[in-house]
Amino acid sequence: MKAPLKVVVLTGAGISAESGVPTFRDADGLWEGHRVEDVATPEAYEASPAAVHRFYDARRAALDAVAPNPAHTALARLEAALGDGLLLVTQNIDDLHERGGSTRVHHMHGELRSALCRGCGGRTPWTGDLGDFPPCPSCGVTELRPDVVWFGEIPYGMDEIQDALAEADLFVSVGTSGAVYPAAGFVQYAAGYGARTLELNLVPSDGSHLFDECRHGRAGDLVPAWVDELLASLGGDSRP
Repeated sequence: MKAPLKVVVLTGAGISAESGVPTFRDADGLWEGHRVEDVATPEAYEASPAAVHRFYDARRAALDAVAPNPAHTALARLEAALGDGLLLVTQNIDDLHERGGSTRVHHMHGELRSALCRGCGGRTPWTGDLGDFPPCPSCGVTELRPDVVWFGEIPYGMDEIQDALAEADLFVSVGTSGAVYPAAGFVQYAAGYGARTLELNLVPSDGSHLFDECRHGRAGDLVPAWVDELLASLGGDSRP
């Protein structure tokens, strides 16, 4: 009997854009109208924590106005079928995967609805503002910052991700630019260990040439179709 199928799915800004979440960086190089250097680096926070908090407080509040799309719910269906055989890694800091029904979500760049204490290092679920500098629920120190991995910081759980990629039968990239490392290197890492690779993206990414197969179009169309195809194949075989 063949071993259960192991799949790693990486999602990026493209999957959330179809729900109305602004993409990470637009054509003029700004992040939602702000210079990255002003809102997404440790240096920016040290220079003006109030300004950085205003930016992320607004992003956090904006999550109430968006909802998961068919791509999110399709990935939840895949998790229900594969269980521990699926690791969903996202570069996104929204909670649309969870609200779409996924439970095994690895937020490599952190989460908007979480706060990180610079005093004790604790991570706390957070839905309100941080701009009024509330105390940490764990240690009481007023050092809470957005639990977001900024430029110059190390993404969360890289060892876990690399272990999963090394064991994967299939690596799928959804809605990513293929330009931001280390995530842009996942396809080569997985392929080096023998995984099949598939890109599902609105347009060819910077790394499209590295994938075994590419399908281009809206995530809300491509992902449900691919999930249906994969689940149908599992009816007779545990390999893609």
